[in-house]
Parts: sequence; C-alpha cells; structure tokens
Amino acid sequence: MAYAPSEEPVALKILVAGGFGVGKTTLVGAISEIRPLRTEEVLSDRGVGVDDVDGVEGKTTTTVAMDFGRITIREGLVVYLFGTPGQERFWFMWDELSYGALGAVVLADTRRLTDCFPSIDYFEQRGTPFIVAVNCFDGADKHEPDDVRVALDLDPDVPVLLCDVRRRASAKVVLVTLVEHALKTLTAAQRK
Repeated sequence: MAYAPSEEPVALKILVAGGFGVGKTTLVGAISEIRPLRTEEVLSDRGVGVDDVDGVEGKTTTTVAMDFGRITIREGLVVYLFGTPGQERFWFMWDELSYGALGAVVLADTRRLTDCFPSIDYFEQRGTPFIVAVNCFDGADKHEPDDVRVALDLDPDVPVLLCDVRRRASAKVVLVTLVEHALKTLTAAQRK
C-alpha cells in the first residue's frame, strides 16, 4: 500500500528503558537511520556513591536526559525511539518521555537483573505495553527467556527475548516484537 500525500503521516513512539549500563544508547544507535541524539556525559566524582557501577565497571559515560533515534518504515510512517536515562536520579523525566508512547522495550542484563524492576513496575502501573529484551553481553551467563520471566515475575503474555543490541538485525527483531505485542494488547483492551 503506497502512501498518499493526502493521508495523515503516522508517527510511532517507542521507549527503550532499563537499568544503568544495559545498552539503551547502543540499541538506539544500532537501529536509527539518523545519527542519534545522545545526551551522554562522562561519569564524574559526583556520581560516586550515587551511580551503582557494579558489573559495568568499564562504563565511562551515562545518559543524562535521553537518546533519540528515527526509523522510516515507509513514506508517511516513522518510528521515533526514545532511550530513557537509567539512573534513579533522572527518573523524573520518564513521565515526559513516555507521553504518547506505543510501548516500551525494557532491556535487561542478567548480571544485574534487579535493575530492570523499576522499569517493569513503571510500565505495569501505567498500563503501557512492554517487552523484556535480555541483552546478551560477552562473558555473561546465558539464561533462557522462560527463566528470566520467572525471575522477573512477569505475566505470561509479556514477551521475553534474547538479543544483542549492537547488531541492527537483533535490534529490529526486538522492535518488531514490541510493536506486535503492543498492537495485540491494545486490540484486546478495545474489545473489553
């Protein structure tokens, strides 16, 4: 179906959330067709005792506002990606970032699985469709999606998948899974 200029263009907004150092900026950068807007700052002494770097000791920067990317599906249909900041001190921005979002990807790192609980809680409380994508870091133990589901106490209808956010094809599968889940969730809600 071709886009007719008289049709209203459609923009979808997707959030990418999760704990500190889980790969949100990397996912947005891997899939965006434009150079992503990044608000990365160097970790400083001011974050000592505030930012938990256990498990991500090599991390030298952090997102202080958001990441932004764009994907054009076809003329008239665009996906906007918003990566949320991971540290608790920046969570106040999540309400603004999530306004109007179709759904969210919650990235998880099995070395720091509890770091994704705040994201899961946030989206569950607001009724925002979300999926959990386990970013498979080099050297980290691999876990089956069903084991991660149990560990996170997720509803059975919440998709959980393994990914490597450095790879565009993997990031694409994550986003397609989210859109399919969001459409199914929203359609079911409309039938009620």
